Amino acid sequence: MQPRRYLLDTCAFLWIASDDPNLSPKVREAFKDPENDIFLSAASTWEIAIKVHLGKLSIKGPLKERIPEIRDLHGISPLPIEEEDTLAIGLLPILHKDPFDRVLIAQALTKGLCILTPDPDIRRYPILTMW
Repeated sequence: MQPRRYLLDTCAFLWIASDDPNLSPKVREAFKDPENDIFLSAASTWEIAIKVHLGKLSIKGPLKERIPEIRDLHGISPLPIEEEDTLAIGLLPILHKDPFDRVLIAQALTKGLCILTPDPDIRRYPILTMW
């Protein structure tokens, strides 16, 4: 299998971090292959920070330390949000209203990434996805 470049949906990152059984076997296999490049978008860390602040998500320890620790533990690279990503959002049809997911979709388009996601709304866009 040729190495691939993957972008984690926020829930996929959280499920990897907690070894949650909701993570599909296909995604688990792609994630564990050391030849693949796995990325976590700044949009996902932003979403996590908001959910923790609102009490909708619990992560032990300061996020500023925990998120990089979790990423490093699992060999996940950070992916910043760049101007080209935000401009690409304006070109997307409104099939999905979640602003964080729309950033991920734009990043997948601009960076040539496959999104690892169970979200059927994300899969409606002309991008590579896997679950």
